[in-house]
Formats: sequence, C-alpha cells, structure tokens
Amino acid sequence: MNATWIDIPTRDGQQFQGYLSLPPTGRGPGIVLLQEIWGVNHHIRTVADQYALSGYTVLAPDIFWRVEPRIDLEYNEAGNERAFALAGTVDRDQATLDIADAVDCLKARGEVDGKTAVLGYCLGGQLAFRTAATGRPDAAICFYGGKTVNYLDEADRVSQPILFHHGEQDTSIPPADIAAIKTAMSGNSQAEFFEYPDAGHGFNCWGRPLYNQPAAALAQARTLKFLAKYL
Repeated sequence: MNATWIDIPTRDGQQFQGYLSLPPTGRGPGIVLLQEIWGVNHHIRTVADQYALSGYTVLAPDIFWRVEPRIDLEYNEAGNERAFALAGTVDRDQATLDIADAVDCLKARGEVDGKTAVLGYCLGGQLAFRTAATGRPDAAICFYGGKTVNYLDEADRVSQPILFHHGEQDTSIPPADIAAIKTAMSGNSQAEFFEYPDAGHGFNCWGRPLYNQPAAALAQARTLKFLAKYL
C-alpha cells in the first residue's frame, strides 16, 4: 500500500498526525476513518488500506494525540486496560473539532478527487455522528457508535447523508437507544439504518472476540454502496 503518516493542522495553531492511505490510482474521494479506543493500531490501518484499495483516499487521524500521541494498542488484557483508561480522559468535544480539522485537511489535498465522508467505529462512530453535525463532511458512516444517544441534541444539524450500523446483540447499545437515534434522525430523509441480528459490539473488528465475519462483510458492502452513491 502507498501509505504514510502526515501532519494535520488544527484551528488552535497546533498539529497532529494521521495515517494516510492512497488508492492504487493515487487519487479518489476522501474518507476520514475514525479509530476505536485502541488507537490508530494495526487493525485501523488495515481498514484504511482496505478502503483505499476500493478507490478512496483515506486518512485515519490520531484522536488521542492531545493525551498521548500515536497510541497503538493490541486487543489483550494490557491493551484493553490502557485503551479504556485513555478513553476516559479524552475531551470528546475537542476531539470532534480536531476531526473536523482533519476533514478540512483531507479535502485540501491533491490526492482527493470528489467529496469526503467520515467513517468511524465504536468511539469513532459516535465522533463520526458529531463531526457530521459540524457540517464538514459530505457524508457520514457510524458503526455501533458508543453513547451516541447522549448527543442527540445535535441530530438536527446533521443534514447530509448518514448511515448507521448496529448489532442487535450489542449490550452497550440496546434497542431503546437505536430507536431513539432513529427518532432523532427522522427528519433526515438521507439517514439509513441497518441492524445485524447475530452481531454484538465491535463486530467489524477481526482482532476482537465479537468479530462477526458475515455481518462485517455485509456492513462493508452496504458502506461501499452508500459511499459510491453519495461521494
């Protein structure tokens, strides 16, 4: 893959880094890919490369950089403990602004041809929803966004196309929360929802015990269809 780490300028005059993966042609529509709480680790970089191979210019920004830069954790006891500790210290409002800056950074790059979406998993799914509310991305995809239900007061600012994936066996996002998200987004005619009956939280991540290959493959196919339609 043609991938490297790049600098992303922020609105407060600082800069942080993100993993940029280019498609085989060198140019394509943009995706800002948002990590889980384990950082821009091997799994997230592989996902970035996966979407790059589908023709997208993908930037995975380091969301935790203000706490500790370039976190790269494994899915084991030590990695999980560190990931949850870090997640508890991250300023989610500031992270949303940083991601909006990452969207602007990616849009300005010569390797981007067309529109730019934001796509996130777990914490990244929540932040994809909140970044959509800033108006920066042209579309958003949210995989099982943890605690999205706490930010539904921002839903009326999400006017662009948005796609939600949830596992029906996800104990951290119960059916009542999914229903609340659907109600909040009912005014957006471009909001799409898919639920996966046998899938739990984190079903897309092959490094975690709840990985569900059929659900992950189907969700990826639906995401690619969504991206092809709107980008």
